[in-house]
Amino acid sequence: MAAPVRILHLHSSFSLGGKEARAVRLMNAFGDAARHVIVSGVPDALGARDAIAKGIRYEIALDPPSLTGRPAVTRFEAIARFMRGFDLVLTYNWGAIDGVMARRVFGKQAPPLVHHEDGFNADEAAGLKRERNIYRRIALPAAHALAVPSQALERIALGTWKQPASQVRRIVNGIPTMLYAQRPDLKAIPGLVRRKDEVVIGAVAGLRPVKDLPKLVRACGGLAGRFRLVIVGEGPEEGAIRQAAAMMGIADRLVMPGFVPRSYAYTGLFDIAALSSSSEQFPLAVVEAMAAGLPVVSTPVGDVPVMLSAHNAPMIGAEMGEVQLRDALQQLVANPELRHALGAANQAKARAEYDEGVMIARYKALYEEAIGRPGALG
Repeated sequence: MAAPVRILHLHSSFSLGGKEARAVRLMNAFGDAARHVIVSGVPDALGARDAIAKGIRYEIALDPPSLTGRPAVTRFEAIARFMRGFDLVLTYNWGAIDGVMARRVFGKQAPPLVHHEDGFNADEAAGLKRERNIYRRIALPAAHALAVPSQALERIALGTWKQPASQVRRIVNGIPTMLYAQRPDLKAIPGLVRRKDEVVIGAVAGLRPVKDLPKLVRACGGLAGRFRLVIVGEGPEEGAIRQAAAMMGIADRLVMPGFVPRSYAYTGLFDIAALSSSSEQFPLAVVEAMAAGLPVVSTPVGDVPVMLSAHNAPMIGAEMGEVQLRDALQQLVANPELRHALGAANQAKARAEYDEGVMIARYKALYEEAIGRPGALG
């Protein structure tokens, strides 16, 4: 039996968000064929490890070199030295770009590296920073490939970051769509009790400023009818979200259970999925909502307008402030037939285009290409 592939993951954070959920899904799919070491740029942000399947061989690096700080040769050298001994290095987003730069500066004896870009934080939501674009242009040629999930990011990679088409690989995010069609677990979300006369609006997201969840709360504050707003996730914006709910007089309608594993077990508890982000690319939460047969109300970020079914298009406006979010949500709260029709169309598209089997096969092929070992990952 061939030796397992030794993979080093350099994450800006290992809280459970979209990129972390995909990375864990791939770890689980590779099974015994790989061993993993995980570095989180935020040492205590490790929530995603709860989603790693039993039996997957991994460890959290206890004292890795820092992925953040001012560019420095000594720090790059320390990161490059840490990489040696692995068969493959996977880096994720801007918070781990110094791993790519370390390989650029100290490439001798360095293993192949694949960089993943999944989107931008609040500091680049309104526009990319010039100095970061230049830094990426310098660093990224050291990567075997740059993996992106969306058409929008592919255009940025080819145009703004000036990466060759042969290096940029667009791989659409996928999920096990049929799991989301199963009957949900009524007890999966602590604090949520389904009531027949209530419409449940759900959002699954890291509680970070770029997700703009207080805006969603304010939009819900203007709704007529009985509803409950459930926001699943953890992060620094929890206080701001609760404060917005109190100011709108809907604190008793807000459920915030924190991180909840197995999203397929609870997404079907929602009647409507909502996304209020100021920046996204190809959000897994939207794919999960589609697979569960939900209508989606969203800001027009990233690939979301083309991800969803054509029937769902009226729920995504060119401008989506609080008033527009409220009005779109109100249509769905008041009309169960419309919710069902849009949800069915979204579900059909998710099953046809976003099942995880294709995604896993494409990442597997990319990683095996990088290490030159076809079939190494099972």
